[in-house]
Amino acid sequence: MKQNFTVRDMPVEERPRERLVKYGAGSVSAQELIAVVLGRGTAGLSVMQIAQNLLSCFGSLAGVVSASVEELQKVPGLGQAKALQLKACLEIARRVVREETDSEVKRNKSKAVAAPEDIARLVKPFIGDWQKEHFFVASFDNRNRVLGVDLIGVGTLNANLVHPRETFDAAIRRHAASIAVCHNHPSGDPNPSEADLAVTKQITEAGKLMGIGLLDHVVVSKTQLFSFRENGLMRK
Repeated sequence: MKQNFTVRDMPVEERPRERLVKYGAGSVSAQELIAVVLGRGTAGLSVMQIAQNLLSCFGSLAGVVSASVEELQKVPGLGQAKALQLKACLEIARRVVREETDSEVKRNKSKAVAAPEDIARLVKPFIGDWQKEHFFVASFDNRNRVLGVDLIGVGTLNANLVHPRETFDAAIRRHAASIAVCHNHPSGDPNPSEADLAVTKQITEAGKLMGIGLLDHVVVSKTQLFSFRENGLMRK
């Protein structure tokens, strides 16, 4: 009996490449798609096993997409070359989603966007490295229709990173009536920190002077979000 199972041991019709050719990309599993990208396995691990290890380690395809090269390399059977290969492929997909998000914003200027889920959906494609905090400003007209999304800063959220000058500069350039701000927590816990509360207060007060209201501050992780407005933390 063979000790190491490989794709060659599978019936031809069940191999990931053959299934992709026969059924199309939309009809094969996430495991099979990853296996096709990686191409082949390593000594002791088939490419299907490595693909399954990735999904088990990160919980989902979305988790794999968000993982850093360093995190990917910790998965058994995935060295630097394969990690870079996979990351490059996933980055291409992420940029496509980002372009589609930009196009959607342009196409749906008449659609009101104010729910926390909508705000999170707008900014997530722009987060390339979930290990760093990204701070965004979404600008809206007087009917809560989105005018655009701007990345203000990357790094630890504090008053220096999120200065009202930079925050409202984007809104003024877009002639916004109101804004929503959004940032991610690398820890995965979207609950606000003391710094988040302080920054929100600072932006709210500055907005009163500028005549540009703050609709919400949304904190996102890969799978969760926290809305200041929905949790009663927006100051009047």
